Amino acid sequence: MPRITTVETPGCPPLRVLTTDVLGLVKVVEAHGKVGTPKLVETWGSPDVSRSVLATSFADRQTNPLLAVARRNGVVELLNPLNGDALAKVMVCELGLSNHSTEDDPVVGLHLFRTKKTVLSSRLSVLLICTEKGKACLRSIPLKEASSLDASAVPTSRNWDVSTAGKVICSSVDSEENYALFGGKGIELNLWDLESYNRIWTSKLPRVNSLGIFSPTCFTAATFLGKEDHRKIVAGTNNYQIRLYDISAQRRPVVSVDFRESPIKVVKEDLNGHTVYVGTGTGDLASFDMRTGLDSYLRIWDSRSRQLLSAVFLKQHLTNVAIDSHFYSEAPAGDATVQIRDLQADEQIEAGGLRTMEKSPRGKKNNIEKIKKKMGKKNRMVIEAFELSASEDEDMDKQTSLKRKELTRVERSKNLKRKKRKIIANNEDQIMLRCYPN
Repeated sequence: MPRITTVETPGCPPLRVLTTDVLGLVKVVEAHGKVGTPKLVETWGSPDVSRSVLATSFADRQTNPLLAVARRNGVVELLNPLNGDALAKVMVCELGLSNHSTEDDPVVGLHLFRTKKTVLSSRLSVLLICTEKGKACLRSIPLKEASSLDASAVPTSRNWDVSTAGKVICSSVDSEENYALFGGKGIELNLWDLESYNRIWTSKLPRVNSLGIFSPTCFTAATFLGKEDHRKIVAGTNNYQIRLYDISAQRRPVVSVDFRESPIKVVKEDLNGHTVYVGTGTGDLASFDMRTGLDSYLRIWDSRSRQLLSAVFLKQHLTNVAIDSHFYSEAPAGDATVQIRDLQADEQIEAGGLRTMEKSPRGKKNNIEKIKKKMGKKNRMVIEAFELSASEDEDMDKQTSLKRKELTRVERSKNLKRKKRKIIANNEDQIMLRCYPN
């Protein structure tokens, strides 16, 4: 038996939640009062495994709200979320998708357009449907209340292939309902324009690791980060990574961070436009502020070229970044060489070009007089410090050469002593041979 821990909950504010399950049921949970306990108040439908709900989309409008439900048996229903009445129904096999099979190619992505393509006067609702094999369809569906004489209530359909290989797992539509995002197993993230039905961006395959092994990415969840900007995308992967993409900057993620050790199952944006909520396969839930670095790096970017200039690892999780616009880079007081090089660079910009300083002490002395004439009394102390540095370098060179000469003389004397010892030893051996020939 699993160990059960009772957690005391303080209650929640007034809310109404609609849930779907594997038996095809739609349940309504409500909480009343300032601090109430949520309770199941309604259940719509009868339990049936073949009617298991695969995907849902909720058009949360003040007037005429709708709930779209895609079931395992290939039926897509439009329900009234207030009472559960079925307002429209369409079979996926009737959408004209090529080589489609309800069992082998189930619906994985469903979006009910809220305002962009929905004509409330004609009671037409528009659905974006995507199957596991990458078959996409944009279909308008008339509701039951639509007049049969209304010419604008004629259903229309547009089909295209999101991908011809791999398996689509996740999809998302931006808040303005102009772009759709798809990704999955063996399918990189790709962004489509819903007006022209053209792919406008595709993420790039990851680089090989240190062992030279390539591991393809499996995207399990994706969403658009901001309401007004479709260029920033947050995606979760099967290898527990959260990635931030900026399609206007590059095709690879600008930020990537690991979260726990379980596949990411859900990524959902917050209304503030910079926070996302992430859920894993083991039940972990976390929120991330995408305005700051998730991997404790401070990154400096060129806003014009969008090129990464540098990165600094700062260990802790960063919360805010402020830039001092009045900062001026100055060399340390004792480093006269660096200061004089900075002064040379300034003079080069103003006068039109000064020669680069030579690194040898003689070259430094030769350039000092030129700098004095051009600078006058400006930064006199820095030039004097540089003169002292140049003279010290010359003295060091002289001392080094003297030491080398001394070492050479000592080595020569040692070699002479060794030769004398060898000669004496050879003479002694010859004398012994003469005295004792046998």
